[in-house]
Amino acid sequence: MTSPFQSPPGPAAHVERALCVLAHPDDVDFGSAGTVATWTAAGTEVTYLIVTDGDAGGFDDTPREQMGPLRRAEQVAAAAEVGVTDVRFLGYPDGRLELTLDLRRDISRVIRQVRPQRVLTSSPERFWERIGASHPDHMTVGESTLRAVYPDARNPFAFPELLADEGLDAWTVDEVWLGASPRADHAVDVTDVVDRKFAALRRHATQVSHVPDLEGFVTGWMRQTGQRLGLPAGRLAEAFHVVHTA
Repeated sequence: MTSPFQSPPGPAAHVERALCVLAHPDDVDFGSAGTVATWTAAGTEVTYLIVTDGDAGGFDDTPREQMGPLRRAEQVAAAAEVGVTDVRFLGYPDGRLELTLDLRRDISRVIRQVRPQRVLTSSPERFWERIGASHPDHMTVGESTLRAVYPDARNPFAFPELLADEGLDAWTVDEVWLGASPRADHAVDVTDVVDRKFAALRRHATQVSHVPDLEGFVTGWMRQTGQRLGLPAGRLAEAFHVVHTA
């Protein structure tokens, strides 16, 4: 057990499997695509679980019934840019997520299917200095995922139908990485893979085609993050709060 007077251990240097659980198509790419690119390059098998289809997004008059399928396709294409081929969608309504037992069960199911050592999700805490990071759907998915990690996925008596009807044994996740967290304590240097992150972001045409200097905006944001968390000058970072859960 870690003493309250000692720093917690750092994240694992490498894991075999990671699961990224985010609310909308493009969430993982804005906050974490560079990090994912470093993981897949190192041989980690990464799965994306996107809770909604993003049908409430977009900036033009695309019919609503077309937006969800468009954004699913964009996310699949974006995932491929950083080496991810397993992309799953739960199909919950965009902008209307609630903290429910059904959502916890559905995330727990995928955790038991994928059996990841690491889960990446959004922080359930509101980030007052960056209110845009604290979309209600993001916080709901973060809290739901944490509840799925502990106790649901590891407890064989939680959602017993997952074991009885689907044969999904309990699974314990070792660590959770929380993005857009007000208490980020771990920076990933993504400078050398940033082109892959930008390629992924450009795939989300329904969301970013109206942004005149997307790469400049995101680069400035990541440079500030790197500086804040102690990377050498000019390096680009994505930041996370790493929570040990095993």
